[in-house]
Amino acid sequence: MRIALYPGTFDPITRGHIDIIRRASALFDRLVIGVAINRDKGPLFSLEERVAMIKADCVDMCDETGCEIVVHPFENLLIKCAHEVGARTIVRGLRAVADFEYEYQMVGMNRSLDSSIETVFLMADAKHQAIASKLVKEIARLDGDVSKFVSPAVHKALTDKFGG
Repeated sequence: MRIALYPGTFDPITRGHIDIIRRASALFDRLVIGVAINRDKGPLFSLEERVAMIKADCVDMCDETGCEIVVHPFENLLIKCAHEVGARTIVRGLRAVADFEYEYQMVGMNRSLDSSIETVFLMADAKHQAIASKLVKEIARLDGDVSKFVSPAVHKALTDKFGG
């Protein structure tokens, strides 16, 4: 079984993330969406809220692609998480050159920890390249319209958080 891990904080999950999940799920038998518990980042949404949003946004994708999609919170090293879920591949989405520089460094560190786990980069679709969770939260906080960047359920969650 080809198992891949797509890690991130997903605070919140965006249409860009969904695009990467959909495309990755066409390549693997099981795609584990690793939801990072990163206390240093101070996420807007709780772990439970992020997991629920991901599950809601991906509920129909398994039927579309034939890939099993699993949501898995983790707080340890990415390589250890990959071992826990049996992943031989880490999927990362790229939007711009700045993403590549950071990801390139991460690949080097991960390969030094376990050279048997490969990292695969998927370029974000052009219509999603500008979307970043951080920017989506800022726009929503300032009462801007983020409906084209996130699903209706995530849009509602953002509106509820910011009282818009």
